[in-house]
Amino acid sequence: MRRGELYRVRRPPGDTKPARSFVIVSRQALIDSNYSTVVCAPIFTERYGLPTQVNVGPEEGLKHDCAIHCDGLMSLEKSRLTDYVGELSDERRVELDKALQVALALPGSNHGPRA
Repeated sequence: MRRGELYRVRRPPGDTKPARSFVIVSRQALIDSNYSTVVCAPIFTERYGLPTQVNVGPEEGLKHDCAIHCDGLMSLEKSRLTDYVGELSDERRVELDKALQVALALPGSNHGPRA
């Protein structure tokens, strides 16, 4: 299991769909630890062109063009990440990092509150 991998999760918490794909966004040290959960970002078919979204699709193993929504981060049990879909390219990982930076209003994002 690695950062940037996509998994289809059956019956995700709080979701009305029977399954949804997620991308792992936790740091690799946490993923490799004995901690039981990792932080993931959901993938939706809706794409709005927001700076907190990353476009993905068949190149990453998905059936359709979709977007990773970094505003909807959630913690998922590692044991639920069993249906491997694919992984992000290096270019998409850079886009994911930028989208997470904006979503979390981290320094350098140019989209967060000004101090």
